[in-house]
Amino acid sequence: MFAFTKGHGSLRILGESAARATGASSRRCCAFILLILILTPRVDSSWWYIGALGARVICDNVPGLVNKQRQLCQKYPDVMQSISEGGKEWIRECQHQFRHHRWNCSTIERDHTVFGRVMQRTSICVGSREAAFVYAISSAGVVYAITRACSQGELRTCNCDPHKRGKARDERGEFDWGGCSDNINYGIKFAKAFIDAKERTVKDARALVNLHNNRCGRMSVKRFMKLECKCHGVSGSCTLRTCWLAMSDFRKTGDYLRKKYNGAIEVTVNQDGAGFTVAHKDFRNATKNDLVYFENSPDYCLMDKAAGSLGTAGRVCNKSSRGTDGCEVMCCGRGYDTTRVKRITKCECKFKWCCAVECKDCEEAVDIHTCKAPKRAEWLDQT
Repeated sequence: MFAFTKGHGSLRILGESAARATGASSRRCCAFILLILILTPRVDSSWWYIGALGARVICDNVPGLVNKQRQLCQKYPDVMQSISEGGKEWIRECQHQFRHHRWNCSTIERDHTVFGRVMQRTSICVGSREAAFVYAISSAGVVYAITRACSQGELRTCNCDPHKRGKARDERGEFDWGGCSDNINYGIKFAKAFIDAKERTVKDARALVNLHNNRCGRMSVKRFMKLECKCHGVSGSCTLRTCWLAMSDFRKTGDYLRKKYNGAIEVTVNQDGAGFTVAHKDFRNATKNDLVYFENSPDYCLMDKAAGSLGTAGRVCNKSSRGTDGCEVMCCGRGYDTTRVKRITKCECKFKWCCAVECKDCEEAVDIHTCKAPKRAEWLDQT
């Protein structure tokens, strides 16, 4: 590579030194990533690692990917970056939806699987109600991120929806398709191919339930597509309209799936493994839009390595609430500690012409309530 004539010995030596330095740097980088992967708990839904590693993802070194996922990863590195962004999106949304609950999508130190022991449990047993929500919201996040990247011109394999051309009608009358309609069908198609690939390698209850909840999540994004229009005409009148389809804010999808979590249906898988039925005859049958599960959840009160619970010790609770964020519920009857802290807030704000708002810094004392840790003997029973 660095071949020079005899008269250029010094250049040859410098070239070889640079090559060795570059090679050493590359090896250190790969070794660092491999170390992360080795220290990280292995889970079934290993594509979640992509969200954790982001742009550093090396397809060959992401553990647990099946061949089809690895091939897609290698062939579409730009889409993998979108999946990384989608990972951040659904993690934030999950933590928002369950911020006042015992199970709050929390992560643990050095945990690149995002959901730590909870996700390790769902990757083994899969059947819990929380697992159903996670599989749905993660699939939705990937669809949302890929579709958005298409519209923003970040992917070489897709752009705006090519089918939204010509004229169409809605309740307000006729309009022209224009602008950039979000290519939701591409997002759904790629997410289905990539995320479902692993579940399709086996035929069991776990895979069947995962596929169902994955689909529920994907389609929930499409449910909230909205028509946006720009008016044309004299003085801005809407005699002519140009319209396009756009995704709604991801919070709508999160709110929708949170409600589906509340109404999730317990099922039992048929003996042939081709379908499932409701576990209790008095319950209604599950539709394609319902989240389903087949295993009871732990109460998440105590740290339980086997069940995947991080416990609620140290969680902030609301002393005056009788809901799930209240100290009685959150702390599981163990009681809570109260700490008085000083907080700086903006106060006595005044509008100053033109155009600023000036405020003073005011100090106030507030009480912070946190759940007590369980007694040691009680904790040891669970670990």
